[in-house]
Amino acid sequence: MNVFDSILARAQVDPPPDSPRLRIAGRDCGWVAHDVLQWLAPFAGEIRIDPGVVHLLPALGASGDAAGRTAAVNDLLSRIAHALFDAGRLNGWRNELLDVVADDGTVLGVIERAAVRPLGIATHAVHLNAWTDSGQLWIAQRSFSKSTDPGMWDTLVGGLISAGETPESALLRESWEEAGLLPHHLQEGRRSGQFSVRRILPEGYQIEHVTVVDIVLGPEVVPENQDGEVAALRTATPQEVREMIADGVFTLEAALAMRASLGAFALPVPFPAEPARAAETARLSL
Repeated sequence: MNVFDSILARAQVDPPPDSPRLRIAGRDCGWVAHDVLQWLAPFAGEIRIDPGVVHLLPALGASGDAAGRTAAVNDLLSRIAHALFDAGRLNGWRNELLDVVADDGTVLGVIERAAVRPLGIATHAVHLNAWTDSGQLWIAQRSFSKSTDPGMWDTLVGGLISAGETPESALLRESWEEAGLLPHHLQEGRRSGQFSVRRILPEGYQIEHVTVVDIVLGPEVVPENQDGEVAALRTATPQEVREMIADGVFTLEAALAMRASLGAFALPVPFPAEPARAAETARLSL
């Protein structure tokens, strides 16, 4: 098994067998960590627990009032998140809302970011791989104070898509915060791939759908972190990146994002502009 086969296996793990399915307003959208069930008791009037399934607001399943359903979902998820926080079950409080998207693509409402893993709710993210015009990749070392994967290496830019954001707007925001990049730096961005991660974390079950974008930065552009969440920035050759991935110093998501980019584009440079790929790698058509 090569290193990428091993990484792919780590990224496709079934939910814990004791985690019941989460169903909100009749739609499947997560996997509840077993220990979380004890903190759902105060919401018995709005929750029904069947074998293998936790139903939130089951009476809204056939409701045609989308606005009313969204308001009810937001209210209940907010109260559940606060109850989990008060119980010490959440890993901090991010004060950032994420969309709750059902398996069928329906956006049901929003939830505090810190509560998504205990409920196994899917998240959506973007990663940016930035190449130099000499064929190297910019890579970022995560701050040693981060709660997740401290000190590990990452793509230049990576982050979750917040509630109400498009992938494009999330990429613009994260690119400024993490690397000081401006919109014009991303105009030639190309989508190089998409992947999903499903794995068990200490907080709960992670389901994350990731879009990977590639850009080329000229020598006049030197990324600079703006939000204090990056310990170091540097360039590395594709071969060095592969060796670092094999050594396990990249985060799982970054390794998969690097795999998408390394597989999509033939190096060395100049960075290829392949007309035949125009439809699938349209500029920032995420």
